[in-house]
Amino acid sequence: MWFKKKKKTRKAAINRKTNEVDIKGELVIDGAGKASIITGFEPLNHLLTLFSFHGLFDLNLKASGDLQHHIIEDIGIALGKAFKVALGDKSGINRYGSFSATMDKVVVEANIDISGRPVLQRAPSLQKANAENDTFDDTNFKFKDAEEFLEAFVQHAGLSLVYIIKSGEGDLHHLLEALFKAMGKALDYATQIDPRRKGVPSTKGIID
Repeated sequence: MWFKKKKKTRKAAINRKTNEVDIKGELVIDGAGKASIITGFEPLNHLLTLFSFHGLFDLNLKASGDLQHHIIEDIGIALGKAFKVALGDKSGINRYGSFSATMDKVVVEANIDISGRPVLQRAPSLQKANAENDTFDDTNFKFKDAEEFLEAFVQHAGLSLVYIIKSGEGDLHHLLEALFKAMGKALDYATQIDPRRKGVPSTKGIID
């Protein structure tokens, strides 16, 4: 009797412990969007929950440490490494993903290439993001904190993220919500398996 081969769940442990931070948890790429996230920063908890929910990634994450800068950056490092491990040799993945998310008056487009060549780039736009110098609600979390996380994430996940703020007339909360939702949706598509694809989606035959 022939049995259908069970699909392997792509997942990885999240572990990073230094003299400055202690981060642990688990990432499941082929998940259902369930998240339990404790970073010490409510805005980042919220943004990562949105990222997981809309990307259909299961993410358990608990982080503590000394300085805000260290914790945010190292969460990006730890989560990026987990994605890279969970993807393995990247056989069969779509590799590319794009999505445009709207949040009230804000529209942000995220474009992802799981290339092995890490880049974070904000594409030029005719729209000025008025919220960039604001803080997230009543906290001291700013746009630069989110970009610090994203820079660490893409560097250690080995992917390119180019995003475009198509309309930035809302507040920082809405701007970052749109960005993280769009990133989750784009990365979801990029990580999914195309059954027609045999092997790694690169003419080189490898993605670092």
